[in-house]
Amino acid sequence: MREVTPKKIREMKGKEKITMVTAYDYPSALLADKAGIDIVFVGDSLGMVVYGDNNTLNVTMEQMVFHTRAVARAVKRALVLADMPFSSYEVSVEEGVKNAVRLIQAGADAVKIEGGADHEKLVRKLVRMGIPVMGHTGLTPQRYLRLGGYRITGETEEEIEEILRDAKALERAGAFAVVLEFVLADVAKLVTEEVSIPTIGIGAGPYVDGQVLVWHDLLGIYESSPPFAKRYAELGGIILEALSQYNREVKAGEFPSSEHYWEYQDKEDFERKAKNALRRLDL
Repeated sequence: MREVTPKKIREMKGKEKITMVTAYDYPSALLADKAGIDIVFVGDSLGMVVYGDNNTLNVTMEQMVFHTRAVARAVKRALVLADMPFSSYEVSVEEGVKNAVRLIQAGADAVKIEGGADHEKLVRKLVRMGIPVMGHTGLTPQRYLRLGGYRITGETEEEIEEILRDAKALERAGAFAVVLEFVLADVAKLVTEEVSIPTIGIGAGPYVDGQVLVWHDLLGIYESSPPFAKRYAELGGIILEALSQYNREVKAGEFPSSEHYWEYQDKEDFERKAKNALRRLDL
């Protein structure tokens, strides 16, 4: 068992801020784990940042299992959390259970489900089976069509009530934490105070119990990122410059230089061996 467990995450509420970052492959997960991140999250955001889709709706269970397995192999200490993709749990509780089991068998320590009150029965069932669940309310990207796009939530009484209802339902069902995405900070603070489980914010302000960011946003891989994401590096530009320099050096004949290859020191020995090899091949 890894050092960071759902139980430990719950116990961190009010004591220590929780860090969570997405990772979709072995090297990224390895670095996140070494950095001391608490939760390494295989998010369905991979549909957009890895596969280039405009949304997360086309992500499949096969993709999630594939990437979860790679991440799980790398992580030794952090909790590995895997997203339940769109259509993998909405149809029925039975379908949700089957797909959650697939992610756990791929190496995840817990699964995340978008929504709260709508899936209380599923969360309760999974928890009773021994599968830890993190919920997700506020902006739920899998429902962006109904929400009218990717927008901030919690601006109306109805939305505040819905966010609170979801968080309470998740708490009641046994979820160990809940993500609050693109929620007004005042609302996120209210939810954090009203539930006993940790709240993990993304674009939800400083009053939550922890923060999550997407790998590519945090590291500045792409030219633009969401307004709530802080870019801790500009790796996109660094990578582009490195690739451009490689391209220039190869075309100019500068790479590889002598320290990057090996050749015969005894040229006569080489010519003899080459001549014999060619003769045997009848060339």
